[in-house]
Amino acid sequence: MTLTFEVDPAIDPALRDGVLSLWADVSNAGGSVGFVPPVTPDAIRPALLKHLVGMAEGGTRLLVGRDEDGRVAATAFFTFNTHRLMTHWVWLYTVMVHPRHQGKGYGRDLMAAVEHTARTAEGFEAIEAIRLTCRGGMGLEGFYAKSGYKEVGRVPDAIRVAPGDDRDDVIMLLPLT
Repeated sequence: MTLTFEVDPAIDPALRDGVLSLWADVSNAGGSVGFVPPVTPDAIRPALLKHLVGMAEGGTRLLVGRDEDGRVAATAFFTFNTHRLMTHWVWLYTVMVHPRHQGKGYGRDLMAAVEHTARTAEGFEAIEAIRLTCRGGMGLEGFYAKSGYKEVGRVPDAIRVAPGDDRDDVIMLLPLT
């Protein structure tokens, strides 16, 4: 089976709760999506609300992937730049695939859907690149490189996962032109 992707889905309680559950499950499985385990959906809710406010204001867009049962299985949030000299690229945040789907190629499918969205969706016409950051030491740079992203910067020890466990903040870029 494959995931079904949708850009800018209607935000209702089922989608909101699905994203919260996904985010908690990914975090608790060790995924690097802004939290460290153990974490609950309630602890994540303020971060999701920031994304939802950005969506309501038009500066953030959601790409959601649903599994064959219609459950939220993957997400990526695009955030448009507001700085007048940087409106030609977008940030990509909260890139997640549910742990139950790991190893099925859904991560590659999500990144292909991200690229397709940035190249073809309404409102992305002026976008020339996608930029994201990832936590070093997780092997994520290799994953994103397989999707065409290039490492363009690295800030050593910028992410403190726990006392004595600092990781690099790796900046990746996918040119679209």
